[in-house]
Amino acid sequence: MAHPALQMAVRLVYPPRCTLCGMPVADDFGLCGACWRDTPFITGLVCDLCGTPLPGESTGAVHCDACLSIARPWARGRAALRYEANGRRLVLALKHGDRHDVAQPAGKWLARAAAPLLAPHTLLAPVPLHWLRLLSRRFNQSALLARALANETGLVMVPDLLIRSRHTQSLKDLDVTARHATLDGAIRANPRHLSTLRGARLLLIDDVMTSGATLSAATQAAYSAGAADVCILALARVSKDA
Repeated sequence: MAHPALQMAVRLVYPPRCTLCGMPVADDFGLCGACWRDTPFITGLVCDLCGTPLPGESTGAVHCDACLSIARPWARGRAALRYEANGRRLVLALKHGDRHDVAQPAGKWLARAAAPLLAPHTLLAPVPLHWLRLLSRRFNQSALLARALANETGLVMVPDLLIRSRHTQSLKDLDVTARHATLDGAIRANPRHLSTLRGARLLLIDDVMTSGATLSAATQAAYSAGAADVCILALARVSKDA
């Protein structure tokens, strides 16, 4: 751990800046007041399966229209942000802008969103990338988020618990049915971690949930390997799609 005097010197030379706009802020890796107000954090009543925000109030588990129309293989799910405005900017900065610094504050937001899902001995695992995509991108943004969440919660993260065994086309322009068909069988448990998965309580982490096809494939792979319970967590939820 750095000496307090050294930390102070570093802060004087490199004062904390807003993750989005670069304005000075009080804490490292935070948002300024204006950016915080304009960032669509998900609060209040949410779908218990995907975390999308819902109107009204309820004391029990409720599900959105998308989750009522499509079978979700996981038990529960949450998301920290809506994928719009600053939520979209943060995801794209992390995913395509080499802004790895976004992961640290995102870990705090994910920990807050995932609080109802976390229990002792929960394993954290990122949604995997195929090695060809990992080679071109150089990092797995979901693994960065999972590591940040592990740092916040003290839970164990296994970066290669699941592997993507088949390279698939981009899902961007596909409809819901085509997305699920494209990913069918594309993710499986890492043979090195079969004993770890057996009977495990697992939280899968991804950067964005749109249709849920990727998280469904990952969940099915975990259950096929013997996981006892699987929940999902996304940094951002695209609410308009199923």
